[in-house]
Amino acid sequence: MVALLVGFSACNEGGSDTVTSKAIETAPETPVNAKPEKFDPAKAQAEKPAGPTTTMVFDSYEHDFGTMDEGDAVTHVFSFTNTGSEPLILDKCKGSCGCTVPQCPKEPIAPGASGEIEVKFNSKGKKNNQTKTVTINANTDPGQTILKIKAFVNPAEAK
Repeated sequence: MVALLVGFSACNEGGSDTVTSKAIETAPETPVNAKPEKFDPAKAQAEKPAGPTTTMVFDSYEHDFGTMDEGDAVTHVFSFTNTGSEPLILDKCKGSCGCTVPQCPKEPIAPGASGEIEVKFNSKGKKNNQTKTVTINANTDPGQTILKIKAFVNPAEAK
């Protein structure tokens, strides 16, 4: 590290000048060609959870509700199977917005057993093409699974 001495002078009405010095440490140099590391969400999602992991397979990862009217509320059930050798634990199920609400099993799913995730979509305030996701965090590798729902919502007539 390099230390520099910097002088400061002060002036006041009394005519006396004071000079103080202070040692300043410089930060280590960063090479000019060094690139800052960027956050990569794909790598974050691919991280393996701690503890034993298992696998789950869904009958389908996407559902299209088709055409509906604004204000309609619909439900779809995604079925899955624990295809691994450890109990499947669904830590968290979260919709991409408040209009998409998943219900996940709270109890572990035994190896070879099946389970269901019910997803409710409320189209109130939604118009035209809608695509929403449900993110499931579990003891799987990778640790997240994404389910998708979509619909075309006919706008309500303005009153």
